[in-house]
Amino acid sequence: MINETEKMIIAGAKLLPTDTAIYVGTGMPLLASILALKTHAPNLLFVYEGGGVGGQPSGRLPIQVSESLTYEQGTIVGSIDYVMSLAQAGWIQYGFLGGAQIDIYGNLNTTIIGDWEKPKVRLPGSGGGADIASFCEKTIILMRQDKYKFVKEVDFLTSPGYLTGDNSRDDVGLPRNTGPYRVITQLGIYGFDEVTKKLTLLQLFEGCTLDDVQENSSFPIAIANDWSYLPPPTAEEVTALRKLDPHGLVIG
Repeated sequence: MINETEKMIIAGAKLLPTDTAIYVGTGMPLLASILALKTHAPNLLFVYEGGGVGGQPSGRLPIQVSESLTYEQGTIVGSIDYVMSLAQAGWIQYGFLGGAQIDIYGNLNTTIIGDWEKPKVRLPGSGGGADIASFCEKTIILMRQDKYKFVKEVDFLTSPGYLTGDNSRDDVGLPRNTGPYRVITQLGIYGFDEVTKKLTLLQLFEGCTLDDVQENSSFPIAIANDWSYLPPPTAEEVTALRKLDPHGLVIG
């Protein structure tokens, strides 16, 4: 039986083109990236927030983005400011992100939950998230969906999505043709309306319903006219993924 995490990772892998540069974080983004590399995208260039470029770990999965394994078989051992400068120069096409909160325009919070002066929870902060969200051509967001994560307004704007919608990214000087591309949750895959920039359901996982989408969000989510169900992962895809994480560190 395939679990929700495995479905999300396989869906993320399939979104990557055959040849691109991508910012890779540990956990689900790393597994999705390596799965794409091992299946349909042999020319992916991995760029890690910790400073590594081109690393392809062959042993166990790295547990964080600065671990030495992220440099294995790589081409550059750099620093976080170096790899962030690659995004600022427009050389990184894709980025993977996660978040504790997301709003209808794809703005992400990874800083605090609650009031700034007296937060309920302190989160890790931005790291390279703000740079990736600001400068990559397309960002793919992997996160669980419920009413506490899909919120009307993020408690802190850590990484910009489409800000207030329409042309607001352009208005504040962010590069044109950048921003959130897809959001993958345990329910399905979302995109963003070309005009309003609002979150829109594109595909559902088998077994999930349109009611599930609305019940697990604090804001109404538009449904694409041509929405569809995702084809179930193949046995080959599931086997390949589980070989990458044999101890279930990420997939459970």
